[in-house]
Amino acid sequence: MPLTVTAVPRNLATKVRFLYLEFEDLFVILTLAVVMNVLGRFFQRDMFGIPMNICLQWVVPILSIPLLILFKYGKPRGYLHDWLVFHMKPHVYCALERDSEQRVEYLKAEEA
Repeated sequence: MPLTVTAVPRNLATKVRFLYLEFEDLFVILTLAVVMNVLGRFFQRDMFGIPMNICLQWVVPILSIPLLILFKYGKPRGYLHDWLVFHMKPHVYCALERDSEQRVEYLKAEEA
């Protein structure tokens, strides 16, 4: 009875990509398509002879793919998620404001 050999991929850390985008970035494009579909329902106009709702629903997400590729060029994995989280957090613009995440004192008082 011969021994059965199965090929095993050697690089398990390979990034999964589709259209040069990470799998997580496709959710951004799908979300953009849904939002544009909802917004397009409110406009009863034509753009270049195409109804506005079709133009917003299909053209905007298709044009966002190359723009997202250019935005992420040379950036590490998960950059878009980190960028969105950074801009959604409230920022502290005053040095007198207490830090809500810091639990222990950063500077110790000098001992005399």
